[in-house]
Amino acid sequence: MAYLRVIRALRGHSQAVWFMTFFLSAQHIARRRRRRHMIPVMLGGAVTACAIAVVGYLLWPTWGTRASSNPARLPVSVGATLFNVPTMAVRRKVQRHSGPQERVDLSFTYPALEAPDAPKHVSADTIEESVQPIDRIFLSISAHHDILAPDSRVRTIYPRYLEQATSPGQDGLSMRAFRDGTPYSNEDLFLAKSPALYARCTRDAATPGMCLSERRVDGADLTFRFPRNWLAQWRDVANAMDRLTLQLHGPKR
Repeated sequence: MAYLRVIRALRGHSQAVWFMTFFLSAQHIARRRRRRHMIPVMLGGAVTACAIAVVGYLLWPTWGTRASSNPARLPVSVGATLFNVPTMAVRRKVQRHSGPQERVDLSFTYPALEAPDAPKHVSADTIEESVQPIDRIFLSISAHHDILAPDSRVRTIYPRYLEQATSPGQDGLSMRAFRDGTPYSNEDLFLAKSPALYARCTRDAATPGMCLSERRVDGADLTFRFPRNWLAQWRDVANAMDRLTLQLHGPKR
């Protein structure tokens, strides 16, 4: 009887061991299946995340404030003539755009010939303190529409209104006054040959005199304005106008 009880106990133990082995094997197989199923899910999630990252990178704004609204220079066409103008040199905000324009008004520091900094705020209390000598050369570029060229005006129109006497100026610069009662009264015409310069200048009065000098570049006329007292170094002024013309339009073809 004791022998039979031992055999029955061993049989029960074997069944228990077999059951546990089967149970553990089933769990192991289930875990392996779950892992196999998770691999495609993980791969799909990784691919989706990469796709979202790529789309986000492509759609993310990459422009800056300067690049979008305030580029360094603007290609402007005036009178079908291309000029490359510094954005900050444009005096009127409405003109700060590329493409065809009828007229563009610019200003440059002198003698550096760079675009000026943003203007400072002036109040009623500081307006008298803010008055400073003019240190800028002003330039207007406008389409001429085939009107009389500036150099032709000097040769054919101005002589009708000039005094006969010519006053020799400094370092090869000569001056002729316009007659009173003419459209150019209270003005003088300054002329020089090398470097070439002609300038029509108002005389000093309550305000300092200003000079106007014009030249034609293809379909546009360039009008420079600067203080009359700069003519004490007129060669520097003439060279500055030549340099600005070259910077904005390039050499003559």
